[in-house]
Amino acid sequence: MDYLYCSKFFRFNPFKMKNLNIRLSIFFIIVLATVQAQVYKPDHPQAPQMQEQKNSEVKFPEAAAFAKANITYKITNAAANTFCYDIFSDGKLLIHQPSVPGIAGNKGFKDKASAEKVADLVVKKIKKGEMPPTVTIEEMKKLNAAY
Repeated sequence: MDYLYCSKFFRFNPFKMKNLNIRLSIFFIIVLATVQAQVYKPDHPQAPQMQEQKNSEVKFPEAAAFAKANITYKITNAAANTFCYDIFSDGKLLIHQPSVPGIAGNKGFKDKASAEKVADLVVKKIKKGEMPPTVTIEEMKKLNAAY
């Protein structure tokens, strides 16, 4: 055999190395093909449902669903020492509002009282049947909510 001696303890056979490279290449091609086959499954049982969800718009529950519901709110801490609110319907989270509605960015209300005023307004709108309960800047100014 033709060996190349790189040192007195190591000999290198270029023919065996070429054979090893071919084996490793075939192995990686098989692994990639297997992974690709597992990722792409168009006949997955939930595939039509997932496609429908992607194509459909977000739908809010009907306002009548909250006519007899117990609507409450909870004020929580938000980013940058601000406050946000969560709205609950019969103890289940309905709305998580981490920032001031109608204002760009992700900051919450400057004080807890302001978050409470706006959360209370949202609860009243839901009880009146307004869904989604949008809050305008003008409404927040009327409430003297600091944002």
